[in-house]
Amino acid sequence: MMSALPGYTLGTILHTGDRTLVYRSIRECDRQTVVIKTLKADFPTVEETARLKQEYQILMDLPLSGVIKPYKLEQYQKRLALVLEDFGSDLKTFVAGKILALKDWLAITIQIASILDEIHRHQIIHKDIKPKNILISPHQEIKIIDFSIASRLSKENPFLSPPSLLEGSLHYLSPEQSGRMNRAIDYRSDLYALGVTFYELLTLRLPFESDDPLELIHAHIAKQPIPPHQVRQDIPVVISNIIMKLLAKNAEDRYQSAFGVKKDLETALQLTTIGEIKEFAIAQHDTSGHLLIPQKLYGREAEVATLMQAFARIAKVENIELLLISGYSGIGKSSLVNEIYKPILQQRGYFIAGKFDQFQRDIPYTSLIQAFRMLMQQLLVESAANLQVWKTKLQQALGENAQVIVEVIPEVELLVGAQPPVPALSRSAQKNQTM
Repeated sequence: MMSALPGYTLGTILHTGDRTLVYRSIRECDRQTVVIKTLKADFPTVEETARLKQEYQILMDLPLSGVIKPYKLEQYQKRLALVLEDFGSDLKTFVAGKILALKDWLAITIQIASILDEIHRHQIIHKDIKPKNILISPHQEIKIIDFSIASRLSKENPFLSPPSLLEGSLHYLSPEQSGRMNRAIDYRSDLYALGVTFYELLTLRLPFESDDPLELIHAHIAKQPIPPHQVRQDIPVVISNIIMKLLAKNAEDRYQSAFGVKKDLETALQLTTIGEIKEFAIAQHDTSGHLLIPQKLYGREAEVATLMQAFARIAKVENIELLLISGYSGIGKSSLVNEIYKPILQQRGYFIAGKFDQFQRDIPYTSLIQAFRMLMQQLLVESAANLQVWKTKLQQALGENAQVIVEVIPEVELLVGAQPPVPALSRSAQKNQTM
């Protein structure tokens, strides 16, 4: 909890996140209501502090009417506080179980698409579009907030991380943001999250609902949501088509720009003035201002099929197979192997990888060490019950050699606990070991 910030009178807590607290407060110099976002930890990490600084800098560089306005970045004690304008409530609260009239939904979504288009034109990927990060005023003006994980890069390559460590909100996460699609994150990742947001505002439900993080990720990657017009019979098919295009699994199949989305929504709004919203050709104005090279693998269909067939065999009979992939550096071996992410996720498996590096030839077993450290990092964020299962298995498998493994893979100790030291070898044994 934040005790005090000189010059401000703290009010109610608006939001409690994993790392941040958001207060509605009074600025004492002019009695103006403001919102203060601060870090929860008494001693925040360098990363947490850097994120708040980055959010302030991005907001300063986005002088858009549809983006929340930053006032100041205050320093107090050993923490930072971001002072922002106070602007309405979030869309999640605004909707709160009430079904929006189609005309109202269109008026709101057109604003959101227009603002997102401007953000993208300023070379920013938001990476966390959702109703909680969209504010609406009593006059139904819209502003987008929370740029804490936003990126200035036109493209990012996500890492394969456990669900609890992924950036963004799992229910709104694009397939490529999961790190399990062998695809980079770009502006179109925001368009997927926009589709989830539109779906929720229109149907009052999410495309995919689950308490299991891995099941949610798998749904985003492989399952098709029920089209909105099948959830609500009064939704025009063309509106449903717009949302389903936003929710395409592959970025190449989505809208390529928020501008294209806005134009189609505006066409639909115009049709409401003359009666029924009939079907029309969508994405006719969908042109991207960014150079986006398709991320598909070309010419590797046979190799991908071989990988998939091998995985299907071992998943069915719990057998072991070894496949060797050879080739010169840079020809795409890693990209080929990463195509197996999706079926592994479907089977609730673990993907681990290690790479032989020309600069680490002097370190024995370096690629195996990389792979098993990656496995440990995935296991350590599992539930307490799963951790206990793995702890028992590892203790039985490693026995008195556990400390030897700990010295090579330190993460093992976090799972199996502290181990007794390795017994010292006799002189004759040491001599045999060095021979």
